[in-house]
Amino acid sequence: MVLPDVKDQILKDLDRLSPEQQKHAAKLVSGLLASLPEGASVDDLQKVAGSLDDTSAREMMAAVEEGCEQVDPDEW
Repeated sequence: MVLPDVKDQILKDLDRLSPEQQKHAAKLVSGLLASLPEGASVDDLQKVAGSLDDTSAREMMAAVEEGCEQVDPDEW
């Protein structure tokens, strides 16, 4: 979702840049896009919603709590 005010400001600023600076700006924006994580779409998630039975869900939650919610003060 593009914020209209932000887009307008970017376009105004872009008009003030030299062609070389515009190319540099384009590379910066591309770099920002490349660093965005790719994830599942809502449609993808809806396809698998409800496919996990209660027992498996509880086992997964227990494994996460057991393995991920512990702090080892000596690790640092």
